[in-house]
Amino acid sequence: MPGIVIVGAQWGDEGKGKITDLLAEDADAVVRFQGGNNAGHTIVRDGVEWKLHLIPSGILYPGKCCVIGNGVVIDPKVLIDELDSLRARRVDIGGLRISANAHLIMPYHLLLDSAGEAKLGSLQIGTTRRGIGPCYADKAARLGIRVQDLLDEKILKKKIVAAMEPKRLSLRPYEKDPSLDLRTMTEEYLTYGHRLEQHIADTAKLMWEFLGEGKKVIFEGAQGAMLDIDHGTYPFVTSSNPLAGAACVGSGVGPKNIDEIWGISKAYTTRVGAGPFPSELHDEMGEKIRSRGGEFGTTTGRPRRTGWLDLVALRYAANLNTLTSLVITKLDVLSGLDRISVCTSYRGAEGAEFEDFPYHQTVLHHTTAELTELRGWKEDLGECRTVSDLPDAAREYLQFISEHTGTPVALVGVGPGREQVIWTEAAQQSLLTRDGRPASGQPSAL
Repeated sequence: MPGIVIVGAQWGDEGKGKITDLLAEDADAVVRFQGGNNAGHTIVRDGVEWKLHLIPSGILYPGKCCVIGNGVVIDPKVLIDELDSLRARRVDIGGLRISANAHLIMPYHLLLDSAGEAKLGSLQIGTTRRGIGPCYADKAARLGIRVQDLLDEKILKKKIVAAMEPKRLSLRPYEKDPSLDLRTMTEEYLTYGHRLEQHIADTAKLMWEFLGEGKKVIFEGAQGAMLDIDHGTYPFVTSSNPLAGAACVGSGVGPKNIDEIWGISKAYTTRVGAGPFPSELHDEMGEKIRSRGGEFGTTTGRPRRTGWLDLVALRYAANLNTLTSLVITKLDVLSGLDRISVCTSYRGAEGAEFEDFPYHQTVLHHTTAELTELRGWKEDLGECRTVSDLPDAAREYLQFISEHTGTPVALVGVGPGREQVIWTEAAQQSLLTRDGRPASGQPSAL
């Protein structure tokens, strides 16, 4: 490899952090390339839980180069709090590098995000109200403030004034909010700049050097393909592109630097916030999956909507990303079920069947899932370490997923611990250490 992209293949929350952390052991750098602190990655090591929001998942390896790329939007207060928390837990953060071109979330972005959602009422998109959308909007409008501006007081003040001018009417209800005072805001953000200065760098150049030397780089995505602003379930999407193609734009490298693209998917489906969800379960089974899977947001704590695995959407994500491998997480959550259902097509309001993901949102919003039943299994999977350890029905389930998406399964998660992962032969084909051995674990056939 030298470049492998890790992306979510559903509506986010698939377990990308755990997989990135696992692969980072044999990588030289990990780059987060889009999103902001509206996404959270949870890692469990030796029974200890780590929750990351902006910092790449490789940070738990001492001295590992971890990059926040130019495609990320950064709330500097959140980032500094996260750094302080890691430092307090004796984590070496010396390898963190922040792109000077990454855009900053400002106090007015937070206010506008909350106000915008409140104004929509019952039509709310379900944003995390972290200011992500308004920050990306300013970036597109060329009114954005970047990390490098924290190092120049004159430019910072001038850009804040320019950015706030067209928002004056929208911000009128908050005109007495002390966080919007120009002097206060400038001083606060200059202080952030002093705290972060040692980490600010030309990260694109750094990645060119790493990849030019044949070093291994992991590009870590946030959210998931179905939340992509161009190709997801618009308008119920995020404000960036969580697809493999955005790894290049959001980190400053070229497409030829990408060798592998791994999509992460749960063994079932979840999503947070509003929007269509054809395979959603509104019954006792949905609640059982939520409870057993611990389906509550890392960043927000919101309960996630749950449903059967949607293979129509997963195949769509595989095509959008040209996935070379799939990682199926939380297979253990389905243990104990007599039968497992899988969505293999959609049924439209007028009876039409859709085997491919509908391009028209009116059609999509009125579809229901057509389900195929598969055998379940009773066995606890927590101790399984090879494919042959899995019950026959679990192997059949994985094979069914692979065949319907046209993508081999490389890894299978059977528990929250980093050791609770099965490496298949597909992983051996794509991920090798420098001496030609598998990157981790002992691969086995699927």
